[in-house]
Amino acid sequence: MPLPLNPAMAATFAPPVMEARRWLDGVSFPPDRPLLNVSQAAPVDPPPEGLRRALAEAAINDPAAHLYGPVLGLPELRAEVAAQWSAAYGGAIAADEVAITQGCNQAFCAITATLAGAGDEIILPTPWYFNHKMWLDMQGITAVPLPTGPGLIPEAEAARRLVTPRTRAIVLVSPNNPAGVEYPAETLRAFMDLARARGIALIVDETYRDFDARTGAPHDLFADPDWRDTLVHLYSFSKAYRLTGHRVGAIVAEAGRLAEVEKFQDCVAICPGQLGQIGALWGMRNLSQWVAGEREEILARRAAMQAAFADLPGWRLMGCGAYFAYVEQDSGIASPDLARRLVREAGVLMLPGTMFMPESDPAGGRQMRIAFANVDRAGIAELARRLTGWHP
Repeated sequence: MPLPLNPAMAATFAPPVMEARRWLDGVSFPPDRPLLNVSQAAPVDPPPEGLRRALAEAAINDPAAHLYGPVLGLPELRAEVAAQWSAAYGGAIAADEVAITQGCNQAFCAITATLAGAGDEIILPTPWYFNHKMWLDMQGITAVPLPTGPGLIPEAEAARRLVTPRTRAIVLVSPNNPAGVEYPAETLRAFMDLARARGIALIVDETYRDFDARTGAPHDLFADPDWRDTLVHLYSFSKAYRLTGHRVGAIVAEAGRLAEVEKFQDCVAICPGQLGQIGALWGMRNLSQWVAGEREEILARRAAMQAAFADLPGWRLMGCGAYFAYVEQDSGIASPDLARRLVREAGVLMLPGTMFMPESDPAGGRQMRIAFANVDRAGIAELARRLTGWHP
């Protein structure tokens, strides 16, 4: 007799990136047409040498790096985030208003665990980040889709009509995963005003903030002296410093809220990994110019994507920024089937829009996400050539 299975877990879809990787099973890629993998947004190169040396030195010479640390993270890293965020956003953030987590996914899980339970609702603009949807499904929290329309920018007025007595939060990801678009400051402010008026949280995930094409602060939410009553900010060190394997993320929120996060962390991870935090702190203190160079390269790849898809037959660029391009295709083939065919017939692995949309929304069947950050400009040109030469 099989062991019991939590029905909420059973109803949650499989991890999309892992599912896509299985499409590679049994497929061979000739030397003159190697696989172009644009399915996952994660650096594939190691951190710069200075950061690696800092990690190695800590591993060898710092005994505390191998022990349990504070549940909410190293005090030095929390203070550094508070100081740099205060300067960057023109606000006042204290060290005890920062928590360090095992990656930004865990930051999202931790903060939503403090806000909502089974039967509650959280509003997610669509296309949504699939791991956000998966976590809410596992917890029995209803993810309420907020369509964003052709421009892929959510509207606060449309969200207002979705708020119910069960709504606990609205989630915004900017620059967006999967759509790549950067939300205007006035959009974020309108959502802040809506969330405050309705007594719910505004969760702003800025995992890709280091690759925003705009200069200066992308919003003024932290400049609001009362930001703590509404705003929760999430961040990842994985992209800026190539620390994906070390899993380091952050939450900025009111200190009392983080006391509740501490309960979650203590049960799930006990504490974030020490070496990853040491690496993140070293990066924050020493790699600003290096990160600026990484940003310039990503922006150049973004420009290459925009140029490559400007006149690509059968493909329309809907959004492009940070690590992602979100496109619509008119092949007449449903995007999940098209994604599998492109692996076999064009040597391209990308994710279908159905992985980012409700099953009831037919738009997902015409859309695809391209994670271009790991493909150089020559690779982007090759991607366009393969898509141009491929026919259903």
